[in-house]
Formats: sequence, C-alpha cells, structure tokens
Amino acid sequence: MTSLSDLPIRDDLRGKTPYGAPQKVVPVALNVNENTHPVPADVAADIVARVAAAITTVNRYPDREFTELRESLSKYLGHGLNAENLWAANGSNEVIQQILQAFGGPGRSLLGFDPTYSMYPLLAAGTGTAWISGERDADYELTPRTAVAEIRRHDPDIVILCAPNNPTGTPLSIETIEAAYDAARGIVVVDEAYAEFMPDGHPSALTLLPGRPRLLVSRTMSKAFAFAGARVGYLAADPAAVDALRLVRLPYHLSALTQAAANAALAHSDEMLAMVGEIRDQRDRLVRELSRLGYRPYRSGSNFVLFGGVDDPRATFEALLAQGILIRVVGISGHLRVTAGTEAETTAFLDALAALGRPASAGSAVTAGAATLPVGSQS
Repeated sequence: MTSLSDLPIRDDLRGKTPYGAPQKVVPVALNVNENTHPVPADVAADIVARVAAAITTVNRYPDREFTELRESLSKYLGHGLNAENLWAANGSNEVIQQILQAFGGPGRSLLGFDPTYSMYPLLAAGTGTAWISGERDADYELTPRTAVAEIRRHDPDIVILCAPNNPTGTPLSIETIEAAYDAARGIVVVDEAYAEFMPDGHPSALTLLPGRPRLLVSRTMSKAFAFAGARVGYLAADPAAVDALRLVRLPYHLSALTQAAANAALAHSDEMLAMVGEIRDQRDRLVRELSRLGYRPYRSGSNFVLFGGVDDPRATFEALLAQGILIRVVGISGHLRVTAGTEAETTAFLDALAALGRPASAGSAVTAGAATLPVGSQS
C-alpha cells in the first residue's frame, strides 16, 4: 500500500500531521468548544424553510458576493460597519487561510503567541508562510509591552492575536491590540471566535477598525450561535482588505444552502445568543469548582476553561472518557481543557473528576487558582 511518504508532496509538508481532535460518540462531549445547547426549535424551523427554498434554485450558482449575508452580518456587528466591510467563508479557518493566501506566502511570515490555536501554524504551512512562535507573559497573559517586543524582535509580515486566546481562554486587552497594530508594519489579525462570551461592555477590536486599514477582525458563528456544523466564519475590515481576499477565494465558495442557513440564524440572533449567559455561568462555575477540587483554572473570557495541577493529563483524560466524558488534552504539561456545557453536562464532568480524587499538587494549586477567577465572574 502506498504511504504518504511515497508521494511527491512538498518538502515543507513532510512529517506533518493533519489537525484533528478525537471524534468519539459519548454522552458528554466537552472537547472542541462547541456550544452544546441545541438550536431553538422555531429557529431550526425557519432555517429548514429557507434552506428548502434555496434547494429549488441549486441548479444555478449562488450569489458569488453573498450580498444578503454580508448585509446581515454588518447589522449584527454594528459599529458603523456596512456590507463592504464584511467577508465570509466556510468557517473562520478558511477566512484565516484566505488572509494568509493574500498577505502571506513564501518569503513571508506569521507571528503568533504560543500556546495558541493549533491551526495557525498548520494554515501557515499550507500557504508556505513561515510560522514564528512569540512568547507570552506569566499565566498565558499578553501585555502590550510583550506583544510590542516580540513584534519588533521578529518583524513579521502578519501578526495574529487570538482574543480570547485558545486553548488558554485568556482575554486580550484592547490596549494590547492597539499597541500591536502600532508596532507592526503589516497585517494584524484579531481572531475573536469567542468574543460573545466576554463580559458585556468589554471592547471588541471592532472598535479599532476606523483608520486602521491593516487591521482585520475574524469571527465565527460556530460558537455562540451554536452553528459549528454549518461552517460559517466571517471577517470585518477595511473594504480594501476585503477586496484582497477576493483575489484568492475560490469562485462561489459559499453555497446557496450555507448562505440561506446563516441568514436565517442571524435573523434570530437575539434568540440564538440567549444561551450565552448560561454558558458564562457554567464557565464561571467550572472555575470555582475546579479550584475547590485542587486544580488551577486560568482566567477565561471564552466558553471553556484551561486548568493545571493535573498530575497525569492522559490518564485523567482516559479515566473520564471511560465514564463517557470527553475533554481535551492540549499538549501543555500538567493541563487539560474543558468546554462549558449545559448545567447537566458540567455537573457530570465535575462529579466524575471529583470521583478521581484530588491532584497530587492540591495545596499549591488551590493557592495559585485563587487569583484566576475569570473575567466577568458571576459568583
């Protein structure tokens, strides 16, 4: 049988492995930061009706510019944005890939701040863009001073900031984003996939867009909108940056069915986002209870919690999996990550973890965790 190594793939792709989290059918899946709440029945009915209508014209290509969707997204985001400021693709990963195709490539570089979203270096590799790993501050924070120092040290063509950061959940201040933009000579991408889970009133990078044509803000409908299976990501930027993405996008890259489903969901945005408050509550509950159990949860503005103080992450992962609970090994020594699910799912995880016994470093972990309550904690 032919193996991958037998094929004439690019030299820079040899030895690499594709992205992938474990896909297992379990009662409680809390490993990939999905919104585990179902789409409300009335919203689902409207989505089905609009997709059914779109089916009648699938013999024709869809609107190449997905005009209605861009208008819907601009209304949802506000901030004085219009359709010319918006772009969309099949998930925010494709949005970021298109950014790298347009502004990266051979001879150019992308700077991120590890640990961060593991797709960034993979997307860089796929586009021939050099990946540069920048440093963070203690507890996975990123201050303006550190961000600027790393940008000046490496002089990248593109900087990507994950806000809040994945897999750590760490919020990113607007001051850090502003400082990074001022220090960078090229494109600055702010990945706000989890922005809706930040506390009300926390400023988005969208507020910085006016007068900053090199700033691109990426978002997704996968998380807060419970739309992971629909694959809809989008971006807000200066119209010139949007035009740059047109140069590399595939023709008719968003299907008529995708456009119809996304427009229906956005028409019910208030109802779709009603579950965000409950998810925040469960996230904050995870922080409190993980600390009580002797682990070290980190500050989180997302829908998940990274926690340290785990003596053997793989063994803990397997023990929970044996009970039908799937969480995430993220490759950080002594740490695991868990998504904030429904109240019942969160209870099942916490009860199962408690039954495994306290971590070996319980005493020190409790002390460290006392200073790591999440942003917007509703205790």
